[in-house]
Amino acid sequence: MAAPAVTGHVSPEQLKIVTDILRASPWNYVFTVLLGFMGGTLSGFIGSGGAFLMTPGMMNLGVPGVMAVGANITHKFGKAMMGSKKHGEMGHVDKKLAIFLLATALIGIKLAVWVNGYFFHKLGKAGSSLYVSIFFVVVLTLIGGSMLKDAIKTLRGATGPSRALLKLSSRLQIPPMINFSVSGTRISLWTIVVVGTAVGYMAGTIGVGGFIGVPAMIYVFGVPTVVAAGTELFLAMFMGAWGAFNYALGGFVDLRLTLLLYAGSLLGIYIGAIGTSLVKELYIRMVTAILILLCCISRGFAVPEYLKDLNIITLSTTSAEHFELISRIFLFGSGTVATLLIIFWTFKFHFAKQRLVKKYAEIV
Repeated sequence: MAAPAVTGHVSPEQLKIVTDILRASPWNYVFTVLLGFMGGTLSGFIGSGGAFLMTPGMMNLGVPGVMAVGANITHKFGKAMMGSKKHGEMGHVDKKLAIFLLATALIGIKLAVWVNGYFFHKLGKAGSSLYVSIFFVVVLTLIGGSMLKDAIKTLRGATGPSRALLKLSSRLQIPPMINFSVSGTRISLWTIVVVGTAVGYMAGTIGVGGFIGVPAMIYVFGVPTVVAAGTELFLAMFMGAWGAFNYALGGFVDLRLTLLLYAGSLLGIYIGAIGTSLVKELYIRMVTAILILLCCISRGFAVPEYLKDLNIITLSTTSAEHFELISRIFLFGSGTVATLLIIFWTFKFHFAKQRLVKKYAEIV
């Protein structure tokens, strides 16, 4: 049977999926706004779009993977614009580096949108969600595990992030080499091309480009963490706009979900961006790594239900409900704890800074 044609707008069937989810319980509106707030706080704090929390969160509510990514990447544009402005005011954005990365990221996004749409039309809601979930678990487990290992080494006395990848990339001095003054780095154009394409494909597949972009800028390019966070948000503005355009052409953007995410994220990203300038870099890396791994566990528990819907495995209704519940607990629990920690640290260090300023003023 041939796959349905791409219409360029949300079909009645796709519209009904989201309508049924929102009508099922008023709490689904609250959960979506809460996802936006948590994702916005994390986005401002660690430089990613927070999509590693929001995309699976919407999928936990029953939104097909491709539509969850479409809503999130559309929402990413405005949220990243606000976060980038705040980081820019603090001098944390290397616009030159972002523009070079963007050139190839757009190609990666276009390819990812096509692949995501293919799985949705061929295998339906379950097939789309299964593809996004497996990609999510495999890629982010590798990234989160590496970041956690690096953070633990720092706790044991190592200074700064691991330099192994940076040393390797510095040996690959393949012309042309480009200087980036804000970041204080000199990078081969070909290294930028590879990283940019990977960031774009990942952003287009699961709405999470920052978890390749930020670590790559830190560990491969040698960019300071706060500059990597700000630069990623600046890059995310344009990636979000391009991704939203392409997902909308495929009929995968439901503006109700996007606006609900905005309702929570615009405040959250402001809080997170302030926290970046106050909280120690080690805390930022620890929160990022642990939260990525917990979200991967959450998505892993959701996979059996998709396999059941595709008739690949046999699973009782009770077991499927248990898997879904555990998935939700891991996702919302870890996201809530991480968000509260960020808010606590932000206010703690803010007040400590104010006390020091006041004390210094009295001495003078």
